[in-house]
Amino acid sequence: MRASIRTSAPVRHAAMLGIGAYRPRLVVDNDQVAGLIDSSDEWIRTRSGIRSRRWASEDETIVEMAVAAATAAIERSGVDPARIGCVLLATISHLKQTPAAASEVATRVGAVNAGSMDISAACAGFCYGLALAGDIVRGGSAETVLVIGVERMTDIIDGRDRGTAFLFADGAGAAVVGASDEPGIGPVVWGSDGSQADLIGQDHSWLDWRDQVAKDPSAEAPAMRMHGQPVYRWATVEMAKVARRTLEAAGIEPGDLGAFIPHQANDRITEALARSLRLPSTVAVARDVVEQGNSSAASIPLAMDALLSSGAARSGDTALLLGFGAGLSFAGQVVVLP
Repeated sequence: MRASIRTSAPVRHAAMLGIGAYRPRLVVDNDQVAGLIDSSDEWIRTRSGIRSRRWASEDETIVEMAVAAATAAIERSGVDPARIGCVLLATISHLKQTPAAASEVATRVGAVNAGSMDISAACAGFCYGLALAGDIVRGGSAETVLVIGVERMTDIIDGRDRGTAFLFADGAGAAVVGASDEPGIGPVVWGSDGSQADLIGQDHSWLDWRDQVAKDPSAEAPAMRMHGQPVYRWATVEMAKVARRTLEAAGIEPGDLGAFIPHQANDRITEALARSLRLPSTVAVARDVVEQGNSSAASIPLAMDALLSSGAARSGDTALLLGFGAGLSFAGQVVVLP
């Protein structure tokens, strides 16, 4: 008779127990960026709503920012870091291919017993990590999971590129996910469209660059490029559909929400999505992009932290998260704010 395999004991529900954030020290206003791209403060505000952004200094590395945000999340959650069973770190700007940044972060924060891995899903990365964390906890594979979104987008953009230089920023946000008595993380609605992969992405590979440098030492390193108009149309039309599907999957109406926290890509996109969803005035809409810029995988946890810190949203509020970006990839879920 074949032996029976023992499985982990599942739990019914998972939720965020605490969040943390790290914003780089350097604040860069539009006038400082405009000269590099033959632009102006007015031009940048009109197209994005952005007034300033945070740029990381040399010492504010992917690992250092992730550790700072994660430490804050762990402290707020009250969880012993040694009981964290998994660390998921979402980023596209960790330029060291291996090992994963997550393994160093896990050790630095005291999660010495945790499995760890990096996630590459661009601006949807934090929502991907949150979905996986909820499933890991509910499935019994870990008691608690640390999810981090962290970026140094300034390392992978061309500071002279009019399509990206004024948009992107750096920073980190984190959440601790664990078991709860009530549902705190709803079903994920996610997907990707590789047929539009060229709309946002690296303009050539590191391998191509290595070959170019062998012939011409002044060859430019790869940089992220974006086709703004088709991305804007996709985000405002298709992501509105995803947002509605996400609410339906969770059994939530727009009026039940306390907050709407989309990826902080562009304030015009946020406004268009809020209008499309017909959110009542009682719903706090995250607009962290105005002062922080677009920090890709870090943008949703940073925006969540900003809403809670300002009092615009409160612990226990129901929030709709919606991540979207390169891939093109997307993910949405309804959550209870910690």
